[in-house]
Amino acid sequence: MGVQQISSTAEFKSQVLGAGAGKLVMVDFYATWCGPCKMIAPKVEAMSEEFPDVAFFKVDVDQVAEVSEEQGVSAMPTFFFFKDGKKVTEVVGASEDKIRAAITQHK
Repeated sequence: MGVQQISSTAEFKSQVLGAGAGKLVMVDFYATWCGPCKMIAPKVEAMSEEFPDVAFFKVDVDQVAEVSEEQGVSAMPTFFFFKDGKKVTEVVGASEDKIRAAITQHK
């Protein structure tokens, strides 16, 4: 399925917070001007194929600023993990190992 782009607050609420019961959802908060974001993006895309039972989304913090502000995102990249509409953990920075560990722990 790959990583899907979130383009509005309504879409964030329905796709991320409204995901099916027990489903792990990962959201990559990024910016187009962020070097580490560009570096980690292909690795996140590969993980989306490796973990098909996890939903992967990305939010451009400049395009959908309201969502990143509501979620308290202050650095990029930041990865939030949601389950049953609640944030279960987060990873700040472009660390493939930490992202993979969060997926494995919460899926």
